[in-house]
Amino acid sequence: MNLTLDTPCQVGDIALASRLVMAPLTRNRAFGQVPTPMMATYYRQRANPATGAGLIVTEATPISPMAHGYLDTPGLHTPEQIAAWREVTDAIHAEGGKVVVQLWHVGRISHTSLLPDGAAPVSASARRANSKTYIQGGFADVSAPRALATEELPGIVADYAQAARNAIEAGFDGVEIHAANGYLLEQFLRDSVNDRTDAYGGTIDHRARLLVEVTEAIVAAIGGGRTGLRLSPISPANDIGQDSNPQALFEHVARQLAPLQLAYVHVVEGATGGPRDLSAQGLTFDYAALRAAFRSAQGHAPAWMVNNGYTAALAAQVLADGSADLVAFGKPFIANPDLGRRLREGAALNALDVRTLYGGGEAGYLTYPTLA
Repeated sequence: MNLTLDTPCQVGDIALASRLVMAPLTRNRAFGQVPTPMMATYYRQRANPATGAGLIVTEATPISPMAHGYLDTPGLHTPEQIAAWREVTDAIHAEGGKVVVQLWHVGRISHTSLLPDGAAPVSASARRANSKTYIQGGFADVSAPRALATEELPGIVADYAQAARNAIEAGFDGVEIHAANGYLLEQFLRDSVNDRTDAYGGTIDHRARLLVEVTEAIVAAIGGGRTGLRLSPISPANDIGQDSNPQALFEHVARQLAPLQLAYVHVVEGATGGPRDLSAQGLTFDYAALRAAFRSAQGHAPAWMVNNGYTAALAAQVLADGSADLVAFGKPFIANPDLGRRLREGAALNALDVRTLYGGGEAGYLTYPTLA
């Protein structure tokens, strides 16, 4: 079967009208950490599968007050946030679209001004990242973190599970666990950051423990068919540093999670927002082997979503040759609400206004024109 972006598909429990995915994109317009009517309009503009995305993955959404790391990102941990997200999901569903929320804990990529009572960020270790975040007044260096105590980790797992239940209450079709781009779960995974000596550090099995426990808890709460997972095995995002053996690490993760029969796995190939091919830097990764490791003993294989620098031609190629089931586009969806139609017709794309990416109002958020 010659698959294309327009071919419908079943992703776990979620039926999609197309294989084009809108990737998660932080826009910093959830004022006071609560989704706004402006956000509902933004997502609705991109929700019709005939012109936009078959599936929308929302901007990353913190699971608890301590999970926040950027100004004006929308949470999913209060009744007010749940109710506001319901307005967004209703708008998407009114257009015939499907949507999952990306569940986020930033870990050390945060700032004391964004956290309750000016608390220090938390991480696998007390190592500070050479990275910046977005706070009141603009970008600033992240704050020094503290290492989470072993006895705190069950609370982190519980926060993820509760956020997943909140997502279903808010009308989402499912969730995506953000275990990529140098945030908390990857801070535990990679030995470039994790220097723990307890049951969550040291060996690959121990470093993977938190992600496995989080995923098991979410699947127990809402089902594997509504649970996706995002990974970025060799991305250097947020000063994460390379693991000493990324292939072994991520294939171990896959084998541990395969029995949970996840809906999909969303893989950032290469450097997030940068080069897809890092071989010139001595970095290679066998994504096909990772995909094979996710196949369960019962033969279940999650839908395989690829991301990073895809064009219409490259998307067509990987769908046709079977190396992907879904293709996610990020920044092109910001400037092109009707990206699906433009890709299908070979139409020119609107230029992205980088000045309006983070924060602000409707300009550069709701104002990009469609072909119509």
